[in-house]
Amino acid sequence: MKPLIGITSSMELDETNYMINKDNINAIAGAGGMPVMLPYLLADEDVGQLASTIDGLYLTGGYDIDPTYFTEEPHPNLGTIIPSRDAFEIPLIQKMFELGKPVLAVCRGCQILNIAAGGDMYQDIYAQIHHELLQHNQNAPSTHGSHLVNVCKGSLLHHLIGKETLKVNSRHHQANRAVADSFQISGKANDGIIEAIESIDLPFVLGLQWHPESMIDDKDSQKIFQGFITSCKQKGEFSGENN
Repeated sequence: MKPLIGITSSMELDETNYMINKDNINAIAGAGGMPVMLPYLLADEDVGQLASTIDGLYLTGGYDIDPTYFTEEPHPNLGTIIPSRDAFEIPLIQKMFELGKPVLAVCRGCQILNIAAGGDMYQDIYAQIHHELLQHNQNAPSTHGSHLVNVCKGSLLHHLIGKETLKVNSRHHQANRAVADSFQISGKANDGIIEAIESIDLPFVLGLQWHPESMIDDKDSQKIFQGFITSCKQKGEFSGENN
């Protein structure tokens, strides 16, 4: 049986239709997982049942996050938020932590992962960081790696890709700031922006600020998804390098 991977979805402001970029489905299926779209269920018992049923959680990109979850008022540059998505994803992530199940999070997903664990974030990096930054919302195809990430040696990310530098795509204006106590930083851009975080306590909980699903022809992206699915098959364990 393929491991069942819950994939979070997005919505427009009218909250009428769920949406998932096909790249997310293809990346999970291509790595050997069974992708299932998750609707926004808000009842505690429903969230608990979902977390108990899926073998792994894949947190996708999307709109901005409600800053009241990290005790801030909205910045003028805050973009669209979908309150029901935040209200669903945060308790679901926390339940996955309790169960020790694998989580892979990309872009917005990397941020909501950190918020669910007690961290905080920049609502707009260009307004709130006062030194020169790289272009983090690239003017290039989504398949193109536009800047470098420096990977911490010995981290889960390092074990997955087997290198200390990789080239990533970039489509964001928000980023993690203070990382939760139960997490560590495992990758940064050359301008200091946090690009990867991972759990200190759990075998496979990894957040990436970029979109590896859009670069799935790249071997590093493949290794990340393959490592995630392997961990889901092994009930949360991770056995080492995935090269």
